[in-house]
Amino acid sequence: MDSLFSAQTRRADLDSLAAAPVDLLVIGGGITGAGIARDAALRGIRTALLDAGDFGGGTSSRSTRLVHGGLRYLEHGWLRLVFEASRERRVLLRIAPHLVRPMPFLFPVHAGGRVGRWRLAAGLWLYDLLSAFRNVHTHRTLSRRAVQKAEPQLRSRDLVGGAVYYDAYCNDARLVLANARAAHRSGALVANYAAVRSFEKADGQIRGALVDDVLEGRRFTIHARVIVNATGPWTDAIRRLDEPDAQPLLRPTKGVHVAVPRQRVGNAGALTITSPVDGRVMFILPSDEITIIGTTDTDYAGDPAAVTPTADDVTYLLRSANAVFPDARLAPQDVIAAWAGLRPLLKDGVEGTTAAVPREHRICESAAGLLTIAGGKLTTYRVMAAELVDVVATKLHRIDGRPVPERAPTDVEPLPGGEVADLDLLVRELVKEQVPAQVARHLVNTYGSEAMAVANLAARDSALAEPLGPGVPILKAEVVHQARREMAVSVGDVMLRRTHLFHRHPSQGTEVTPVVAGLLARELDWDAAREAASLAGYLAEVQRMRQALTPPPAS
Repeated sequence: MDSLFSAQTRRADLDSLAAAPVDLLVIGGGITGAGIARDAALRGIRTALLDAGDFGGGTSSRSTRLVHGGLRYLEHGWLRLVFEASRERRVLLRIAPHLVRPMPFLFPVHAGGRVGRWRLAAGLWLYDLLSAFRNVHTHRTLSRRAVQKAEPQLRSRDLVGGAVYYDAYCNDARLVLANARAAHRSGALVANYAAVRSFEKADGQIRGALVDDVLEGRRFTIHARVIVNATGPWTDAIRRLDEPDAQPLLRPTKGVHVAVPRQRVGNAGALTITSPVDGRVMFILPSDEITIIGTTDTDYAGDPAAVTPTADDVTYLLRSANAVFPDARLAPQDVIAAWAGLRPLLKDGVEGTTAAVPREHRICESAAGLLTIAGGKLTTYRVMAAELVDVVATKLHRIDGRPVPERAPTDVEPLPGGEVADLDLLVRELVKEQVPAQVARHLVNTYGSEAMAVANLAARDSALAEPLGPGVPILKAEVVHQARREMAVSVGDVMLRRTHLFHRHPSQGTEVTPVVAGLLARELDWDAAREAASLAGYLAEVQRMRQALTPPPAS
């Protein structure tokens, strides 16, 4: 399969979908939908994957960026979920080592806190047990002095000790993209910015979907034997296209994160803390020069597309961080960026605190045959996908008698860029090709085994070897690569999801967005109006975030 994954690929795949039916249409290009498409395509099922926006544009690119077993789930007794997530963490570390990397977490204990030393120790032994003692390392308890040595800026008052345990950090948006690309490599037809508007039925059964090509302004029908709704927070909206009076499956909750300069916090590594504000388990995560603080967990009843952080959300996160890093004295003006996503949690009649809402998933089928997968979490997306495709395969067997294929080897087949066992060796190879060491490390951590392709673009055209701008460690060659091989079709695609400049640059990279727009215009053959519109769309996204963080004027 051609490794190109571009606007031209998108157009050709949509043309194919308009011309001939598929076995399976997956609506939703987040982590679950992309995982389903990959699994189904590997089983030989003729599959289509569509998203109304960009891949991972919703919840899947607005997470805490962790692939974790779910230590805090233990207090709710969700042992099966922890066991499953721990197993999946091992799988993802193996099939996408450039995107999912081990990370030690320090869990400090302060006197009077919600989690005491003995409770933490018991929980971590159980955590290691549920991973079959096959985590990166087993946990270890720390004395007060050892905690202070590990994190000198941590609040020393009432500190009694702590522990170190292991989970994994991931690039959430690129993990989604890798699954979408893997699906395409295995034969799936894939397109972003293709929105399902309604369903077509025959004899009471869904047989197709009316789709708008958002980029090119055309509308057509895709015929499919089976259609899957994997749209996360939009799950109930898609279900109502089929059944207008469908009762909601979801209880969405909002999770907000902020990024602040790491030097202001002074954290040496990653920490798991309990917020002194309300006792919620939170994370303080290092990510190069920034620190990510998150997350909130509050009910949300609005339009999923309109979810934004608020000034109150930011205040809560900063207060929580300041309580454990008192010298930080973080204030709203220190926030580099903030983002909000919705957890598509199952409603299940659970009342009270959002923390008690299960993180399990559910598969259901409507009277007209629409399959919906709801709930779940990023870490377990692969097993959710396998379970859903099992249902699809059985349904296809009932429809036309085809054999039910064996499960796909998604646990051993590397994701694109993951075909490398030693990232350090790959860095050294790039350095031998005259790539500066810091650039080589960045390329390998971002593109894995495909880093050389980006380096080759830069080697062939010296202009592309330049960074986008001063203080922006992204090469112009990366934007070209993202347009040609990662279906980036807008400035926002590059800035928000393929590079995360929106989340980590003090000005959201607005100084370099004209350069990004120009590179995309050349690659995608845009006219001046299209280039200006794409640039304006990203700047509007930046402005929405900044306005959301501005406290309302005092009355």
